[in-house]
Amino acid sequence: MRLVKLGLAAVNTTVGAFGKNVDRAITLAKEMAAQQVTVAVFPEQLVGGYPQEDLVQWQRFVDRQWTELERYAEKTAALPLVSCLGVTVAHQGLRYNCAAVVAGGEVHGLVPKEKLPTYNIFYEGRTFARGAPGMNEVHRGVPLGDLLFQFDFGVLAVEVCEDIWSAEGPMRRRAYSGAELVCNLSASPFRIGVDGTRRELLATRAGDHQVTLAYVNQVGAQDGLIFDGGGFVYQNGRQALSLPRFQQTWGAVVVDLERTLRLRTENTTWRDDRKSWAVDQRPVPTLQIPFQTKREALTFAVPAQRSFFLPSSEPLPTARERYCEDLLDALALGIGDYFEKTRGFKCIGIALSGGRDSLLTLLIAHRYAARAKVPIETFFMPTRYSSQGTRDAAALIAKELGVGFSIVSIDDAFEREMASTKEMLGEARPLTPITQQNIQARLRAQRMWNWANSSGGLFLQTGNMSEKAVGYTTIGGDLMGALAVISNLPKTVVMYLLAYLLEKHGYEGIKAVIARPAGPELMHDQVGEDELMPFPILDACFHLFAGEKMSPADVVTAVRAIFPELSAEVAEAHVKKFVRLFTQSIYKWVQSPISLHVGNLDLDRERALQLPVVTQTEW
Repeated sequence: MRLVKLGLAAVNTTVGAFGKNVDRAITLAKEMAAQQVTVAVFPEQLVGGYPQEDLVQWQRFVDRQWTELERYAEKTAALPLVSCLGVTVAHQGLRYNCAAVVAGGEVHGLVPKEKLPTYNIFYEGRTFARGAPGMNEVHRGVPLGDLLFQFDFGVLAVEVCEDIWSAEGPMRRRAYSGAELVCNLSASPFRIGVDGTRRELLATRAGDHQVTLAYVNQVGAQDGLIFDGGGFVYQNGRQALSLPRFQQTWGAVVVDLERTLRLRTENTTWRDDRKSWAVDQRPVPTLQIPFQTKREALTFAVPAQRSFFLPSSEPLPTARERYCEDLLDALALGIGDYFEKTRGFKCIGIALSGGRDSLLTLLIAHRYAARAKVPIETFFMPTRYSSQGTRDAAALIAKELGVGFSIVSIDDAFEREMASTKEMLGEARPLTPITQQNIQARLRAQRMWNWANSSGGLFLQTGNMSEKAVGYTTIGGDLMGALAVISNLPKTVVMYLLAYLLEKHGYEGIKAVIARPAGPELMHDQVGEDELMPFPILDACFHLFAGEKMSPADVVTAVRAIFPELSAEVAEAHVKKFVRLFTQSIYKWVQSPISLHVGNLDLDRERALQLPVVTQTEW
């Protein structure tokens, strides 16, 4: 046997907090070394945080990372473990997103990321240069390029995040060149369902290339991006370790690298492919690293239930529970890290309307705040159109959660603002009904901002993605806030999560809210679906048109298949209305606050869906 203990550390980093990021890594490295870990794997861009975006254009920002990398090497010099950690380097006018291999107080090599994502939420091709097959340079006396590392335990390859998401990534040629252990350093943002996708991908890559694959992901939130952390070890396709997600933690497992080599010899397809590759390809060079690890005390990993033929006895959550808990954990992490890392807030504030969106925002904020002991203050700001039912529901959930609750009427201010607006319009132009609605929303936002300025409060915006998509929101009003929590959740998801939380916690306040039709209460008996369309249909139109990029005619066809009870005329009217409202509302999106990103589609213009504000629809 050739036993090696692999340690994976999911670290919560902050962009630009070089010292704190590296201090965490040093602490974790010492903990791992005390547990006989042989190879410690840290996330992508551990030193500088991720994503660094245009900060890498500041030379000092990059140079300081090298100083911290050397400090890490110095502080871990006496530890008998090899470390793999992410760092940015500037070399001959280019910036590289690298995996650094450190052991014995030295940086032994730097391997640049080759696949630079510049799609969806990513912009790496804008700032970074790509590594390439055969790259062989020297940076500050350290080899930089397409490299392997021979240690006393075997041959190590390192790669960065996106390199594993492409079937044509560097793992193939490195495995064929002798790599037995591949460490992937990742900063992969959370998206709904991404955990299952990662598991399938990693198992496939480890099986295709017949390697032991160690993967670790960054945890924590940076601006609107949420990183769910976690990590996996797959040996030749079989899972050996899975880290918990949404927390800074580390875990380790012992694997036998002789098994990886033995399975290669048994796999005729891999052997034949490797021989064909070697005919006209040059092997990746291997650096001989004279560093001694300590593996004498390692023992064979004990399988679940001490049997190689039985599954784990741990109960598995249902698909519904996994879906809801992942979303709730991700959004709570997004609030918490924004609150803590910006260092500008003392409490959290929510305009609590008694409706579904502000209720879900409160429940998510409470999920973080109860654990972190951060105070939450909520405000019900009624006008003549606010019902007793929503007032009672808001007060009830605030009492059940134990958060601050105040009722501050805006009706008098509403009267004064209408009078002032009429004076500005003059006698020739009337005050429109939509303006009367918007005045109420803007007054509430103004008061929340005033409260936030004096209290040091984080003012959370509470709107959902469905209504934002069609402009059913007010600029300067309910569109405003310091952080948009659920603005990338469709309305159907909002209602699904509330039903789940009601079932899990039994809050009477949730029951009181969902018993009433959804509406903003900016006029008498106002119901959102009456003014727009049923939310399931709206969400289908949104996904098909904005997500799948279908033409309106194709959207009609798909909507009729999903909702066969709709006539052709009704379906066409819904789609036509959606497309009109959607394209007319782009100017609103760009004025909304930072939004927490939880899917492959959102309306944050700097992230997933980038559309021109000024556009026409002749196409």
